[in-house]
Amino acid sequence: MGANTSQVSDLSENESLRTLIGTESISENDPFWNQLISFTFTSPTNSGDSKLLEEAVIPLAKILIENNPRTGNFGALVRVFLGRTKELKISTECQDQLFIWQAHNALFMIRCLLKVFIREINEDDLQSQFSYQERAPGSCESGSEDLLEEVICNLVHLIVEVPLLDITYNILFEAVTSLLVLLSYQLLHKEILREGLVYKYLMQGRCLALTSRLVKTLLYNFIRQEKCPPPVTHIFESQSEGGGLLYGLASGVASGLWTVFTLGGAGSKPNPDQEQNPLPLSNQSLLLLLVLANLPDGPDCPNPYRQAVTSFKNTQDTSSIPSPHPHTFQINFNSLYTALCDQQRSDQATLLLYTLLHQNANVRTYVLSRTDMENLVMPILEILYHVEERNSHHVYMALIILLILTEDDTFNRSIHEVVLKNITWYTERSLTEISLGSLLILVVIRTIQFNMTRTRDKYLHTNCLAALANMSAQFRCLHQYAAQRIISYTSRHMRRYLFVLDNMYFPRSSCSLLEHWLVTVGDAGEELVHLNCSFILKSYASSLFALLSKKHNKVLEQATQSLRGPLGSDDSAALPDYAQDLNVIEEVIRMMLEIINSCLSNSLHHNPNLVYALLYKRELFEQFRSHPSFQDIMQNLDTVIGFFSGRLEQAGTDLSVERVQEVIKKGAVALPRDRLKKFPELKFKYVEEDQPEDFFIPYVWSLVFNSGVGLHWNPQGIELFSMDSG
Repeated sequence: MGANTSQVSDLSENESLRTLIGTESISENDPFWNQLISFTFTSPTNSGDSKLLEEAVIPLAKILIENNPRTGNFGALVRVFLGRTKELKISTECQDQLFIWQAHNALFMIRCLLKVFIREINEDDLQSQFSYQERAPGSCESGSEDLLEEVICNLVHLIVEVPLLDITYNILFEAVTSLLVLLSYQLLHKEILREGLVYKYLMQGRCLALTSRLVKTLLYNFIRQEKCPPPVTHIFESQSEGGGLLYGLASGVASGLWTVFTLGGAGSKPNPDQEQNPLPLSNQSLLLLLVLANLPDGPDCPNPYRQAVTSFKNTQDTSSIPSPHPHTFQINFNSLYTALCDQQRSDQATLLLYTLLHQNANVRTYVLSRTDMENLVMPILEILYHVEERNSHHVYMALIILLILTEDDTFNRSIHEVVLKNITWYTERSLTEISLGSLLILVVIRTIQFNMTRTRDKYLHTNCLAALANMSAQFRCLHQYAAQRIISYTSRHMRRYLFVLDNMYFPRSSCSLLEHWLVTVGDAGEELVHLNCSFILKSYASSLFALLSKKHNKVLEQATQSLRGPLGSDDSAALPDYAQDLNVIEEVIRMMLEIINSCLSNSLHHNPNLVYALLYKRELFEQFRSHPSFQDIMQNLDTVIGFFSGRLEQAGTDLSVERVQEVIKKGAVALPRDRLKKFPELKFKYVEEDQPEDFFIPYVWSLVFNSGVGLHWNPQGIELFSMDSG
């Protein structure tokens, strides 16, 4: 194709582009179009290259916006594309690469121009850019052709009809990306858009009949995880000295648009972003699916894409009962499950898993029936374990997935039967062998601890505790370390609670050294804190709790007022952190005590390690038996502590660890069940907030903004979410 290689910076001087955006109309039958769309390139696959391309296209597109209402050249380009896509499926079957190549190039140009149009003009003006038709001079008639709807329907047809092959990969990627671009008006608006032309065309009319096929195709694109084929520049090389038809066509337009478009192609430096996106069609299809599934319901019609996502079935489902839901279809659940397990490192795959578990009962039932649940749960736990490296939304989704799973008792039992070996990513302690259930407990407690010391998000720790509570009645054979962490985490909050009360009632006598220990000490220093806290516990706990039991609310109110200062001072002054934390700490202690109680009441004989850990910290727990907020729940713990303490005293002194564990195991069988008071079963169910779109639509579009392959938006133009959100 010659040595000429155009750079992005040269686009503004390109003759063919100047003709396209100029003031002269070009008939769609003009040979110019064949020349314009005959170039070869590799589309940009990272944000940096996409930014360079867009910056070069913006001034050209702005000129076209001004001239197109008079020339109709953009509409002509669209019709050229539509003309080539009518026989795209046949071209694929015949391996007609020239036809596919030109259709792809036309669509790529349309997508680049549309992206700027959407940034510069509203939806009604966008439609006018499509609606030009030639008319006689002086005529005021306008045609009824709606090219915008035609393009949208054509793109949907293209995605569902054209098979995914190496030669069609790029045009399918462009079709998916173009639909994302057409929907991207939402990015530029702070409020949730609930209607519009693009929404109407996708959710009504001709596209409606293709809803289930589009959702199914996008899901299969995600499932297949097809890598982008290597650049096909060899197709355009000379086959002989004289050159073939394709070579002659391409070389003849070397001075037209681009000979080789070098962004992201051969000769460009390796780019980390590009290397992180080896599956552009899979990624883009998933993003489009999430955008479609989260479109708001229309005034008169529910979102058909959400209906399809929430009702599809397994291909193995041979039930003859017709589905009451419209737009349902069947898909291979085994393949879907495998893809979900493999891709949980990405926000969008975790969001898809959440959506399916929460809204599609067929998928939820299938997932809970799997005997290899560890393949799904382990990646979720790894997300939570590396909480400091993840954005908050990703952590929320992972946590809610666990909460949904723990609503099922069979899941809660089965995870304690799965034994894992050598968990390399868990670095606090070497775990050579541990059950999946015990590992889940360790990771969730670590997440709560991180939240309480760093982010202090009540929503996060509430859902963590709810997941633990759901599991608690089915705790089985807890690993020694998991049992220790349950008790030590509860103990830490008990000590913190005492320290806060001490500061509230005796603010000038608080022990700063003790505060330092409580805030900074880790698991390794647990006993050091215990020894130094003993004086505080014995001196203050009984009197403080006695005071609380008499006038709990009044005392807290008076203590709060004393911390703010004398009457007449600024009432808006913030309370110290420890005072603000008191209610949160009390809630956490209460829930942890209920979790421990639930385990002891339902499966004490299965959990000797938990009893051992509780006895080891019994002095601290005994201090809380008189607390008005915990008296009821402490009854069973008191019973267990008293019963096993008595048996250990009978066994003698200086007992070895092994001997203590033996006494506990025998005692667990001997303890009469009726000695423990029955409490209502701990069960929490996840329920979405009212108007969930206020959370999910900005979240989904933030994923498109951050993860869309080959897409770049100017951050200054984004209104839907703040750039530091998540």
